[in-house]
Amino acid sequence: MDFNGQVTITAPRQKVWEFLTDPHAVSQCAPGLESIKVVAPDEKFEVIAAVGFGTVKVRFVTDVEWTALEPPNRASMKAHGTAPGSAVDVLANMSMTDGEGGSTDMAWSAQVTVSGTITSLASRLMGSVAKKVTAAFFDCVKKKIEG
Repeated sequence: MDFNGQVTITAPRQKVWEFLTDPHAVSQCAPGLESIKVVAPDEKFEVIAAVGFGTVKVRFVTDVEWTALEPPNRASMKAHGTAPGSAVDVLANMSMTDGEGGSTDMAWSAQVTVSGTITSLASRLMGSVAKKVTAAFFDCVKKKIEG
């Protein structure tokens, strides 16, 4: 599945960059996050998160790695998560430019591949759940940075 979007945050690009590339800061906005552990600063971290698809709730243990960091313009990451009988792989990118009036315009994209038991149980719901989680995440990010 491919997801993408754009968001404008009323804050300078450096402030947005610092928040979005700090695992502990950004984790405040990650729905379903249970824990985060930095394995190597600015390189790798481990996340445990639960995602619900209707009546099915899946808990993923996920290794996340920054594959590119170009402050404060662009970042890319990859993630691989496992749950009993299921797996998820994510490639995500964000790019930021200066917006009007000191704001930051951010474009983001994510390629998500889910395999295993969860695909047969919740395939109809994945797209709508991902959109809901993404909207909640960016609403929180904007409040934390702009607040």
